[in-house]
Amino acid sequence: MARRRREQQGLERVLGAPALFATAYGNVGSSIYYALGVTAAFALGLTPLVFLIAGLIFAATAATYAEGTVRYPEAGGSASFARHAFDEVVSFGAGWAQMLNYIITIAISAFFVPHYLSIFWEPLKQNPWDVIVGAAIIVLLVGVNIVGVKEAAKLNVLLAVIDFATQALLVVLGFVLIFSPDILTANVTFGVAPTWSSFFLAIPVAMIAYTGIETISNLSEEARDPSRDIPKAIRMVAIAVYAIYFTLPAIALSALPVTLGPDGYTTPLGLPPEEGGFANDPVLGIVDNLGITGLTLDALEIYVGVLAATILFIAANAGVIGASRITYSMASYRQLPEPFRRLHPRFRTPWLALVLFAGLAAIIALLPGQTDFLGTMYSFGAMLSFTIAHVSLVALRVRRRDEELVYRARPNVRFRGVDWPLFAILGGLATGLAWLVVVVQEPLTRWAGLGWLALGFVVYTVYRTRVLRLPLRATVRAPALVMAAGLRIEYRSIVVPVVRSAETEEALVAAARLAGERRSRVAIVHVLEIPMTLPLTAVLPDEEREANELLDDARALVESHGVRAVTRLVRARSAGPAIVADAVARGAELIVIGAPRPGMKRRAPVFGSTVRHVLKHSPVRAIVVGGRVPARAAA
Repeated sequence: MARRRREQQGLERVLGAPALFATAYGNVGSSIYYALGVTAAFALGLTPLVFLIAGLIFAATAATYAEGTVRYPEAGGSASFARHAFDEVVSFGAGWAQMLNYIITIAISAFFVPHYLSIFWEPLKQNPWDVIVGAAIIVLLVGVNIVGVKEAAKLNVLLAVIDFATQALLVVLGFVLIFSPDILTANVTFGVAPTWSSFFLAIPVAMIAYTGIETISNLSEEARDPSRDIPKAIRMVAIAVYAIYFTLPAIALSALPVTLGPDGYTTPLGLPPEEGGFANDPVLGIVDNLGITGLTLDALEIYVGVLAATILFIAANAGVIGASRITYSMASYRQLPEPFRRLHPRFRTPWLALVLFAGLAAIIALLPGQTDFLGTMYSFGAMLSFTIAHVSLVALRVRRRDEELVYRARPNVRFRGVDWPLFAILGGLATGLAWLVVVVQEPLTRWAGLGWLALGFVVYTVYRTRVLRLPLRATVRAPALVMAAGLRIEYRSIVVPVVRSAETEEALVAAARLAGERRSRVAIVHVLEIPMTLPLTAVLPDEEREANELLDDARALVESHGVRAVTRLVRARSAGPAIVADAVARGAELIVIGAPRPGMKRRAPVFGSTVRHVLKHSPVRAIVVGGRVPARAAA
């Protein structure tokens, strides 16, 4: 295979930890532009403390997602963890809660775009224009994703870097110009401003700051080395977001302190624009109150407004993509009706899922134009999804205690033969209690959220029992899509295990030809077999370097045929089981494996042990590409 020049790789190593971090931060970091105002409306002067507590809960959740995603590197996050730990019913509950998260993410991100663009036209700050423009943005994004216009990955990474730098700059300016510990302490009257009920409700609402943690799980199928890259990327996101939320709320409350008025204690940070507040554009509120004046202020307002609107637009688009992806995955596991995984005959995209969930449902959520409602609805779905993720990880540690893990998050306590994950236990208790707080204190959110769950389980039960006549708990994969004309099979994901051989080249070319359609993908996998004398996480620099060069060459060969390719380095004791597990985890429809065919000696196996294992144990289709080894080699 032709060697691809290093200088040509550039951003193509987006499957490493730095690019995973940049992509995820572009989604998670966008929440600062609305989470500050939504949280301050409840937490008032204790907003910095609330974000501190939410950050600790998020750290535990990040550890759970890191271990779970490395263990099962497939799209789905908590739904995937629940499937392996319990059954399809629990998995559906987690996936349906995730769907609610994506819908609210789309609605709230689109809703705040016009608020930051109001620097150019004031009416965009208020109803009905913010709702009208937000709905138009959702319609536009759904249309774009149905047509299938690809995201500009380089632009997303660049904007994520600029976004983090801008937030850090605001923190530095705030500490230099306006930060005041005296104002922060004067902002708080315990039990009154805020009340204890508002304080406890603010904690799950503040978790909206971590919108998008599922992003890394959804990108795990494309991670170069999941056992290293995913935990590192999640830690980087957690630290970066925590650093901003540890500091910026203190700056915001110094600039926009709590005051006592006719309606009680309030802060302009949590008031709507018609009352002179900045709940709809909290970061612009900070900029306006830094003490900067003149042209510098005007320039900074325009810069922050345009940047925030752009980041939120991208976050809304990520929500649209996430909603369609989780819908397709749920339909593939027979959790939702078949039409939700059918592709548009021309654009090859799941158009029905995009229209119904990413479009119609998000617009319905947006119509009231209430940021408090959107915030608590997100908390309802997110806390439920996170709780299921934590409980699933604990169950996996107990039920599969003897499995050797490539990555094990910490801290743990060894008791009765089980490594109990303290982070998952404490995180699950925290997110479960936070979910109960939302359910108990917010009647509108309670009935809307429980109604959403009830609707989902009714559809799931009817579809599984009446239409498919399948057990509710059984895991059943839908077959690969078959198109009518000529019964051509549509392979959306093809796995190709690679080694350095001519047969591997033939397998890669065959896979590229089968992929054909522009939205299909070839997943190139190389298994680094670790001997039993070493831990799975052992550092093997020479072997890793050779493996990465092989993966780069294989990707270059596939992409030369105009087909999208991703690569993965898998650590395992044996190649055969690892190949099958990877294909199952990513939901592939086909395995194409290259193998030499030895001379037909009596009792000699036709193929090697790896190929035989794949053919025998793979639940997906498998094709072997190869030829007879020359007589000299066979001998």
